[in-house]
Amino acid sequence: MKHIIILGDGMADHAVEKLGGKTLLQYAHKPTMDLLARQGRTGRLITVPEGFPPGSEVANTAILGYDLNKVYEGRGPLEAASIGYEMADDDLALRCNIITLEDGRIVTHNGGNLQTNDAALLIDYLNQHLGSDHVRFIAGIQYRHLLIIKGGNKHICCAPPHDHPGEPWRPLLVKPEEGLVGSDSVAAQQTADLLNDLILRSQQLLAKHPYNQAKAARGERQANSIWPWSGGYRPSMQTLQEQYPQVQSGSVISAVDLIRGIGHYAGLDIVEVEGATGLADTNYEGKAQAAIEALRHQDFVFVHVEASDEAGHDGDLDLKLRTIEYLDQRLIAPIYKEVCTWPEPVAIAVLPDHLTPVEMRIHVGEPVPFLIWYKGIIPDDVQTYDEVSCVSGSYGLLKLQQFMQTFMNI
Repeated sequence: MKHIIILGDGMADHAVEKLGGKTLLQYAHKPTMDLLARQGRTGRLITVPEGFPPGSEVANTAILGYDLNKVYEGRGPLEAASIGYEMADDDLALRCNIITLEDGRIVTHNGGNLQTNDAALLIDYLNQHLGSDHVRFIAGIQYRHLLIIKGGNKHICCAPPHDHPGEPWRPLLVKPEEGLVGSDSVAAQQTADLLNDLILRSQQLLAKHPYNQAKAARGERQANSIWPWSGGYRPSMQTLQEQYPQVQSGSVISAVDLIRGIGHYAGLDIVEVEGATGLADTNYEGKAQAAIEALRHQDFVFVHVEASDEAGHDGDLDLKLRTIEYLDQRLIAPIYKEVCTWPEPVAIAVLPDHLTPVEMRIHVGEPVPFLIWYKGIIPDDVQTYDEVSCVSGSYGLLKLQQFMQTFMNI
């Protein structure tokens, strides 16, 4: 039995009055997901452990079967692995967004949909002016980058910018964790002070950069501040091969550095897909074909699609509906049609990692709906795939590692 997980990041949602009180999964035209739910079995999954933020780094790691209490070190180290930066023991790695601030508030977490080529110029510029033996910026994809602080202390509180759209940014500056004493308190305060100084100095520098001056002249959103968050040290994770004898080899397919980093530590091959963007214009067909090819030769494939999450953060209802329908018709459908013809059975799971409700524009750590299908599975009574129907699914409510354990035991 081969296994493939197809994850639509943030595609679960709340009921929306404009859609007649339906969620987006209830309203969207998604015949393949509904077919798999009808022919398979469904349930719900708690993806965020108590006390953890409802971020993709937490939820995706839990979905893959890891105990967050043992392995969690934040997004930064995971994205460092994806970028190819080998962390030293004294490195603190933080995700570093380039964001948009206007009138003292966070307007968008993505720098006005900053493109990778433009971002690379800004990151190089910041390194020239802010980099040192102890501070280094490393370019990633679009607005998602990496900040390395040599000797930094991870016991700090950083606000994820996508969780605070429209809010004043100054109260969200970095602070030490509460309850620290002695040298830990001093070190955490020093790291917080350094990061806040970098934020303020980045704003002065970015305002002068020709990229932003041209954006300002056109009346467009500027990429005018860094925002570091979710820092940690190098994690210690077993590979999936070490945890599950069914997995001798596997791949991860994603446009997002974070997910590639999780895949790296999980022992999965990272598959590059031309035209994979992390947005609604991503190459769905290319990802589907890459997943099919990986499944021909490997036991396990994890396909991650970011588009719905980005649309949710932007509060774009119509776009998020389209991303769900694109995922269904352009990625899940061709994978399903292909593996149905194979002599070796393939188990398919479909789920989001968390909710990103369009009317809230933030991550929400509520249970998510999931479906599992394979040839010969005895279906339950659920007829459609959505947040409401899956409450009645025969898998019930699973928690954290139980999903991967259940899926790999098929």
